[in-house]
Amino acid sequence: MASALPDSSRDLLRDYHPHPGVADELLTGSGELRPVWSRLISFLSRLSDDEVLHRFAHGDQYLRDAGVFFRQNGGGISTERDWPLSHVPVLIAESEWDSLKAGIVQRAELLEQVMADLYGPGRLVSDGLLPPQLIARNPEWLRPLVGVTPRGGHFLHMLAFEVGRSPDGSWFVLGDRTQAPSGAGFALENRVATSRVFSDFFAHANVQRLAGFFRGFRDAMNGMTGGSDGRVAILTPGSHTDTYYEHAYIARYLGFLLLECEDLKVDHGQLMVRTISGPRPISVLWRRLDAAFADPLELDARSQLGTPGMVGAIRAGTLTMANALGSGVLETRALLAFLPAIARKLLGGPLLLPNIATWWCGQPTELAHVKAQTAQMMVGPALSTSLPFEIDDTTALGGAFRGEARSSVEAWLDEEAPNLVGQQAVTLSTTPAWEDGRLVPRPMTVRVFAARTPQGWTVMPGGYARIGRTEDATALAMRNGGSVADVWIVSDHAVATDSLAHPAPGAYVRRSQGTLPSRAADNLFWLGRYMERGEGLMRQMRCYHLRMAETGLESTPLLDHLGEHLTRSGADLEHPIPPQINEQVEAAVGCAGKVRDRFSIDGWLALRDLAKTVRWMEGSVQPGDDAARAMSVLLRKTAGFTGLVHENMYRFFGWRFLSIGRALERADRMCVTLAGLAAPDAPEGSLDVAVEIGDSVMTHKRRFSVETNRNTVIDLLALDSLNPRSVLFQLSEVKDQIAMLPNSVIQGEMSPLSRQVLQLHTDLAVLTPDQVTPRRLLRMRVRLAELSDGLTAAYLT
Repeated sequence: MASALPDSSRDLLRDYHPHPGVADELLTGSGELRPVWSRLISFLSRLSDDEVLHRFAHGDQYLRDAGVFFRQNGGGISTERDWPLSHVPVLIAESEWDSLKAGIVQRAELLEQVMADLYGPGRLVSDGLLPPQLIARNPEWLRPLVGVTPRGGHFLHMLAFEVGRSPDGSWFVLGDRTQAPSGAGFALENRVATSRVFSDFFAHANVQRLAGFFRGFRDAMNGMTGGSDGRVAILTPGSHTDTYYEHAYIARYLGFLLLECEDLKVDHGQLMVRTISGPRPISVLWRRLDAAFADPLELDARSQLGTPGMVGAIRAGTLTMANALGSGVLETRALLAFLPAIARKLLGGPLLLPNIATWWCGQPTELAHVKAQTAQMMVGPALSTSLPFEIDDTTALGGAFRGEARSSVEAWLDEEAPNLVGQQAVTLSTTPAWEDGRLVPRPMTVRVFAARTPQGWTVMPGGYARIGRTEDATALAMRNGGSVADVWIVSDHAVATDSLAHPAPGAYVRRSQGTLPSRAADNLFWLGRYMERGEGLMRQMRCYHLRMAETGLESTPLLDHLGEHLTRSGADLEHPIPPQINEQVEAAVGCAGKVRDRFSIDGWLALRDLAKTVRWMEGSVQPGDDAARAMSVLLRKTAGFTGLVHENMYRFFGWRFLSIGRALERADRMCVTLAGLAAPDAPEGSLDVAVEIGDSVMTHKRRFSVETNRNTVIDLLALDSLNPRSVLFQLSEVKDQIAMLPNSVIQGEMSPLSRQVLQLHTDLAVLTPDQVTPRRLLRMRVRLAELSDGLTAAYLT
């Protein structure tokens, strides 16, 4: 039963006026508050405007701190945008949800059967239930997969359904997402952020939890390995894609490997991941890229994202793909016109959850209907996989084109009828959104997720809602200014808390450390190098600007020598903060971005903060003391990032490659510094600068009672095994870390790489300061580069 509005709620909803003839989630047609909303509205009505804004800001801050973003591509430019959370959740009563859930489960099973037929016997076409041209001409129907039965017997494992509410209050499907449905990870983050906004309300609001859904799916994926040595992985197109954050987040949350196609190869019909321990089998792959890109050998030859032979591995029965390649055909708009009849044929009854009314214009009766009702329709490409509210220049709405590509919808229908569909213009329900200190009704859809488990299909008790920026139902997409909201399924009774962790039966068993793909190791190795390279340049520039500030001159023998040294290192001294610093930091961000699933949130935010500070400082500081202070700020931020990573990162192989990269770069930079500043002909003051660059001023004072001279500086910065800035210390670090890598000892013998680093370490350790000449230091650089190449050949290629 609906409830009358209390006085406080009336004040909160004074400007809330849903359109007549449009279903509203909050109010009934007679203006009464729906019972499922009563507690939340009562809670909100007791808050002041400032309290509400403070809570919303708390949720937004969590999303920023967690690094949640969406990538917007357009005009050849890719930018990261803040996650547009609509803070007021969408509330659905459990009793209503149960009916919707039953329709989702039935629809998932129907799509599985349709998929099995389209890539199997083809009876839907031969029996006249589907026009053959809609399949044969469909780019999403992949001929190489016809006749290939999935290893586990099922084509579909994770599905999403875009659903809306019609004016009479019933739910209907706007589109099926079967290719590589996105959003499940974002639904989790929406839930965490919204629970922060309503932290004191959520715990007692009887909202069903999401963790059980993900636990069931994770266990189902792990179960599909069949107990073999194979692993489960998520396949992502890479960090450039607009949903990469979600891929990395889900990989961390579920404990799956996050791979790109370049990580993979097919060997004798088995998909393998290249790791630092050698190739390892992958048995289950959760695909997050479009199927046509997966294998350039048998699918799209132009793809630079795919792995040659992947279709062959599926055909050989060694790989389970979730979802199966070719499942994008089920997203085709025109298919919606035939699903009701197909359901009656395959399931023996009508669809419990109907889809948006759709007519394929390749049939005379349907074409005539669409022509007669053009003003109430969206007309667009039959083979499109876009949702009905995603209107672009290829569609007409209400009898008119958004662009000026054509002048007449009727002429278009006459010319290209078999290539077009008509769909009933969407009238979506509205839900409360907070704007300018008040609740207003905004159009919305809900994305619902279903996952296959050994017990059958399970439906996420919630999802995420798209909320329109305005009353325009075609402006729901985030790229058009839309926002997203959490969806709460509210029970009449208390709901038990849940988590992804599930007690395993039997005695505790410590799990192995896992697998490190070579690409991930390579990015961690270069992350260490880029960060150390940037830090070294910051230290040199600080010394340069301090000497400039001390003398008040732009040219002295020491400044000129230091300037030549910096120029040889690649620094552009025309700028107080050389652009090369930003280049190194941005390169580090790029490497870290490619291993987000292995990176802590704090570490990522510290690195992004450093990059943001460098960009802000460029062009805003003056030479001399101002630039020296700026370098000090950047060094402190760099130290903060380094400390977070090296103190908190698990000492697994990834940390070792990060540490090796850092140590090799520091040794190389110190060799360059000493070769230039400790040379016999270096001007007065150069040795003090070298000690300062090596961050060893206090150590030198404690160890040596004399002023700096070449022997003390070389001993401290090249040969001191206890100084974390010395070359020898770095080689000790590299030697120790390489000894812990796989295959560092082969059948009782040191590997070539282990021998190489030991020889280099020993050759330096036996020297005395007077033997460490500039020529020897430069030769040391060459040998360090050879060591880096040896590491790359052994583990990273």
